[in-house]
Amino acid sequence: MDDQDFERTELLRRLRRLSGAARLMDSALRIPGTNIRFGADSLMGLVPGIGDASGALVGFAIIYEARRLGVPTHKLGRMAGNVALDAVVGSVPLLGDLFDVYFKAHNRNIGMILDHFGVDRSDLDRPQRR
Repeated sequence: MDDQDFERTELLRRLRRLSGAARLMDSALRIPGTNIRFGADSLMGLVPGIGDASGALVGFAIIYEARRLGVPTHKLGRMAGNVALDAVVGSVPLLGDLFDVYFKAHNRNIGMILDHFGVDRSDLDRPQRR
């Protein structure tokens, strides 16, 4: 395995981890009989104040890792806007919880990261070579 293969493998490993966190936060669960998916962000949002702040912390951790991976500043700004919008609107009782189910800021941000690196979501599902 040469350096370029190693770097690509390491990038995919890190992206899988971020994608897993976003999935847990935004779409890990499905309402039976529907295509409506939600995650921990929606559930944590039911706890006033603390829940939305916790979801925002996870969102900013994803952004921090994106910065470490080399995502440009203008994309990081858009990602921060997604997290801020999710936190602000999410803090509104009931309406915010419904917003969390549909907006999915973490998944949006992962999509931006994957797009930046030219990685398709299906690439993250493939087993890693050892």
